Order: sequence, then C-alpha cells, then structure tokens
Amino acid sequence: MLIAIVLIGLYTWATVNPTEANAQLAIPTVAAIAAGLTFTVTLALYFLTPVNRTRAAALTSHSLLLMTLWIVLFLTQGGESNFFGLFIVIVTLTASLGASGIGLAVLALASFLLWEFLGNGIPMGDFIVLAVTGATPLLAAIVLWGREDPGLDGQSHEERSYNELASELSQVAGKSEVVINAITDGVLALDSQGTIQLINPAAQTLVGWSKHDAVTLSYKSVLKIMNAKNVEVTPAEDPVAQALTTNQPVKTDSLNIQTQSGKNFMAAISVSPVGQLGKGVIVVFRDITTERSDERQRAEFISTASHEMRTPVASIEGYLGLALNPATASIDAKARDFITKAHESAQHLGRLFQDLLDVSRADDGRLANNPTVIDVVPFMHEIILGLTPKATAKGLSILYKPMPDGDNDDLARRINPVYYVNVDADHLREISDNLLENAIKYTLKGNVVVDIGGDETHVILSIQDTGIGIPREDQAHLFQKFYRVDNSDTREIGGTGLGLYLCRRLAESMGGRIWVESEYKKGSTFFVELPRIDHDEATRLIEQASILAEQRAEAEAAQAARDAQATQAAQVASMNTSNAFMPPVVPEAPAITEPLPPAPPQPAPQAPQAYVGTPQPAPNTPLSTIEANPGQYLSRPTNMGINIPPRQQ
Repeated sequence: MLIAIVLIGLYTWATVNPTEANAQLAIPTVAAIAAGLTFTVTLALYFLTPVNRTRAAALTSHSLLLMTLWIVLFLTQGGESNFFGLFIVIVTLTASLGASGIGLAVLALASFLLWEFLGNGIPMGDFIVLAVTGATPLLAAIVLWGREDPGLDGQSHEERSYNELASELSQVAGKSEVVINAITDGVLALDSQGTIQLINPAAQTLVGWSKHDAVTLSYKSVLKIMNAKNVEVTPAEDPVAQALTTNQPVKTDSLNIQTQSGKNFMAAISVSPVGQLGKGVIVVFRDITTERSDERQRAEFISTASHEMRTPVASIEGYLGLALNPATASIDAKARDFITKAHESAQHLGRLFQDLLDVSRADDGRLANNPTVIDVVPFMHEIILGLTPKATAKGLSILYKPMPDGDNDDLARRINPVYYVNVDADHLREISDNLLENAIKYTLKGNVVVDIGGDETHVILSIQDTGIGIPREDQAHLFQKFYRVDNSDTREIGGTGLGLYLCRRLAESMGGRIWVESEYKKGSTFFVELPRIDHDEATRLIEQASILAEQRAEAEAAQAARDAQATQAAQVASMNTSNAFMPPVVPEAPAITEPLPPAPPQPAPQAPQAYVGTPQPAPNTPLSTIEANPGQYLSRPTNMGINIPPRQQ
C-alpha cells in the first residue's frame, strides 16, 4: 500500500510540476491508475479481511502491486528503468507468502525476462545479467521462506494450525452443547459468584424456568433447595455453596427442590468444581421421587415377607435341633447327617431373613443405635476367638496383631494403646463378624491379619486376607445393595450382596466409614474407621452409664414393688368378693346337758316340679347362640319348683 502511494505521488508531482519533475521518475497514467486500484483494494482488505484470511489478502495485494510495477516497467525503459530494483524487491517479498507467493513471484519475473528478451531484443549477455540480478534474491527468498507450506488456500502452517484448533474447539463446543441438551438430568453451569451461565432443557423442565429468564440470575432464584422440613437450606446445608467455597465435589440425595410453581420433588444433587477455586461449578440434579417411592415399597415388601417367613423358619430350625438332640430323639447316623444339613440350611435361611430385616430398618431409618463405651482391642479379641474354629477347619490362621498368640509372659509384657469408642456394640460386632467371615470364606489358603490403629480422633480396624481379591472395576460398587462380584472365583462361593451394604450402613450410623483396598488375585484389606474418644471422656461416659443403670434398676424395683402390691390388693378384693356369696359362719352353740323336746313333725318333702317357662341357657352355651335369639333368655323364673319350709317362730 505504501508503494502504491509513492507511485501515485510521483505521478501527481510530474503532472503538477512537469518542468521540475525528473523524467526518469515519471509515472505513466495507466500505471498511476493501476497504483490507485492497488491502494484501494489493499485498504479495503486491511479493514475487512478476517484474521484467519490475512495471508490470502496479502497475496492479493502483492499480485496487484506486481501488476502495477510490471506496467511501469513495460511503459518505461524495462530493465534499465529506475523502478526495476523496486520490482525485484517486491518479487522477493512475494516469495515469503509461501508456495503460492513463490509461484506468483516466479511468474512475474519470468514474464518480465521473456518480454525483455523477445519483445525488446536485448543481447544475450544483458539478458543473462538481468536474469541473474532478478533470480538471485528470488532464490534466496525461496531458501529462507520456502519451508512454509500454506497450501492451496494460501495459509501457512501456523495459520492452518490456528484454524484447525478453532474448528476443533467449535466442533467440541457444538458436540458438548448437543450432549448437554440430550442429557435427561438437569445441568446448570455457574460462575464463581453462583450466576447461571448455562441451563439445559432438562433443567428448564424440572424447575420450570426458561433459558432466557434463568441465565445471568443467581442459582438461588432458580434452584430453590429445601430440606426435609420444606424449609430453604442454610449455607451450611447448601451443596452448591459448599462446592463454591471448598472447591470440592458434593453429592446428596436427601434434599428437595422447589419448582417455579411451588411444587417440591425429591432430588439427587451432584456439584462438581470446574478447574481451580473461583472458576465455578457444574450442578447436575434429577428427580428421584418415583425411585424413592419404589424403594419404599420394595423395603416394605421385604420387611413384611422376611418377618412373616422368619417365624416358620425358626420353628423348623427348632424342631430340627430337637431331632438332633440325643435326649429328645433317637436317629441313625445317616438320618443325622441329613438332618444336620437341613438344620444348617435353616440357620442360613434365618440369617438371610435377619439381614433383610436389618437392611429394611436401615433404609427406613429404624435402625436402633445404643452407644456404649467399648475398648476395641479386647472386644475384637473375643470376636476373633469365636471365629477361630471356622478358620482352623478351613486350614487358615487368624493373626491378631494387638494380641498375638503366645505365652502369658509375652502377653503380659506387651503394651497396647487403649482405643475407646462410643458406639453400638451390636453394630460393631455385626460389622466385625461379617468382615471376618468374608475374609475366611474368600481365602482359599494363607491367613487373615487383623490390626487396630488410629490417631487422636479416629480408630481404624483393618482386616487383611490373602484371598481372591476384588477387580478394580467392582470396588466402587462393592458396598451397594445386592451387588456381588460376578466371576469364576465367586460363583461357587455364593452370597446375597447384603453383608457389605449392611456394614456400610451400620458404620455410617455410628459416625464412621468403611472402604476397601484390593488387588485381584492377591487379596483384600477392609478398613473400618470410627470416631475415637479419650480416656477422660470414656471414664465420664462409663460413670454416667453406671448412674443411669442404678437409677433404672431402682425404678424397676419400685415398679415391681408397686406391681406386687397391686396384685396382692387384687387378690384380697377377689377373696372378699367370693366370701360375700358364702353363708355366714354361725358360732357353735354351747353343749346342752338336758334332753331336748322332740321336734314337731315336718311335712313330707314334695318332688320338685318341672319348670315350664322361658328357657335358660345351658352351661357352655355359645355366645353366638344367645346373641341370635336373646329374647328367650331375658325373663327369669319366679318359682324354681323348690318347697321352702315356713319360718319357725
């Protein structure tokens, strides 16, 4: 563009001051018009060309400029013109535009040399000098800039990379938008201030807000999160606020969401941070009202069925136990073997029904939790002693690190830290039994190692085995209800998939957690973490429990005394009532020594007359018979056919 301005300026100077202008720098009118066209097009391309098309615009400008200079050389002295050097410079610069620029530069120089040789008929020596003069800088430009290959579209490698990246990002953005719009869960994208930047159609349907109304609003206006009491959550309960503050993912399924019309639905909410703290979060939520209703119905069915079936199973187990007892039955060895297997199956079925009942209680929030202070080390030792025969029968050994097997002197000299926890003893026993039995069941050879550790605030129980291990893809689902690892190693062992789920729910009810570390074919280690209490707190809780136990015993004794007094009073009242219908006791008359006069003759007794009248209910008459015809039993007889002697005066 600058060269075009110079050419236009030279033409204007020669036109305005023809006498002062240098004839060798004069610009023909046609060349000036071409320079003006070049300037106009170049100026337009400068302002209108997109960033990714700058090389194509530069190639167009160079083409027009080469054409203008070619016209100048053609209308002046050709190779002897003062503008020949400028032409060579532009040809060299054009080669920097890549393959297309090199081709254009070679075409411009070759056409000029051919015109000079054929049109002007310059000598061969001058032609060679002119060719070398023009080709040398062009070859140098090709060597320096010819490595870039912008391609047919006139773009360099950097520009193509930029365009490909921009296109790829555009495609990714388009695909992401398609995917987000296709998700059936509600999706919200929030910035660091909690302002909605994106809302997908599913979220619009769930909360009742349109995209144009929701975007740029605070999420609290659109996503009204309520607690179980239908009260708006506090910042401490708000999962979105927690994720924005801590930059940690938050998940919950115990909250409700209120729609724009005021309706509430139970929701599973997952909030995931984006990048570093302050970048924003992605909120994904869905309606789980129907799922919860189905789960509640299933839990009620399981609870009812398990409760109803547990009674006959217990009866079967009891009768089988009586059949196996030599004191109550005599059976031969073959029948005893059959009944033993049936008894074991009945016991297994009873445990299954009990697990189902415990799971239904845990799901319904009816799981009892009666915390007591427990010293974990001796508590676990008792459990291990109870399961040692089962491990020994399978050829396994259980190593309890805090209290290993050894002589009494070694145990006496061993000092173990005291780990106190304030949890439900039955829950902890059930977790420990379940994990130890699983370790024994899934370990074919080797041993089971139990250890207890922790820090000032937590106690960690670990149970390690050398069994078949758990594949990595199954570990995330291991503590879900009815989930079992399905492979050739576990099919023959059996199970229901309820034990570990129940362990997780029991651990969570005690304020703890459970997890697993495992490597397939090399064994597994299960960890149970519980909150620890110090010695002073344990002592205080023990004393408090002792006082409460004494008060409870005194209250029970007082209640028993009151019950005994009430029973005695009732017995006395019953005796008095029964005595009222007995004849009075006549005191015994004194002995008479004189003979008594003969008694007057009494009339002969008459036979009792048969009573004819309203029938009276016979003994043990059914109440339904009386209720069916009460009239016949209402009237009472006035004469029962009994002769009553006259009263003696």
